[in-house]
Amino acid sequence: MKRTAVRRVQRVLQKRAEPAVATAGVRAEIVSFGQRMSSSGLSPGKSGNISVRVDGGMLITPTGIGYHEMRAADIVEVRLDGRVAPGQRVASSEWQMHLAVYKARADVGAIVHTHSLNATALCCVHRGIPAFHYMVAEFGGDRIACGPYATYGSEALARIAVKALGARHACLLANHGAVAVAETLRKAYERAGEVEALAAQYARALAIGRPRILNAREMARVVEKFKTYGKQTELKAKS
Repeated sequence: MKRTAVRRVQRVLQKRAEPAVATAGVRAEIVSFGQRMSSSGLSPGKSGNISVRVDGGMLITPTGIGYHEMRAADIVEVRLDGRVAPGQRVASSEWQMHLAVYKARADVGAIVHTHSLNATALCCVHRGIPAFHYMVAEFGGDRIACGPYATYGSEALARIAVKALGARHACLLANHGAVAVAETLRKAYERAGEVEALAAQYARALAIGRPRILNAREMARVVEKFKTYGKQTELKAKS
């Protein structure tokens, strides 16, 4: 083979290898958080799914593989137009929902979808989570909305999820489960846990009596405070 032909083949092989190398760490992170999600009970069995935005598309968990059997090589890359390169696993049935959220929300870098116990219980009675506690404001508004029912894995459900999220960081889906989004996978996972905690508190409050809902003015104040909550700043020395 001529030297120029060899170089051409080497360049092609290098281009094919680069995406795998660039996403290797992300794939491993998805598997790690999927296993944590399963072990913690946040999403039992093979339920739920996780994705991370990457250049030109997303990486998402495959369908039908238990999280503790899942390996980094099983994570599926889906392009923005929905194409999947040959030789990969079959993507999660909810890939359309994940892709629709990424297209609608440039600020979202990762999505965690769970079937957690208390959040799903609220979904099954078509209840969102209102401003019964100020921590609801951490999700960017005065409620965590519950979108109407649509068949899992459908385009209709994808549209519903986008609408239910709006500009907020989480939503519920009727008769289904919860969706949490963030800039990073770690933060999206944390938010998924926080949604479940709020759902448990709200369900308990409903069992006790009628929860007192905070008004819109107070929630707007708390939403604003959460923009700087937890961010460490240097204290200026007094002169």
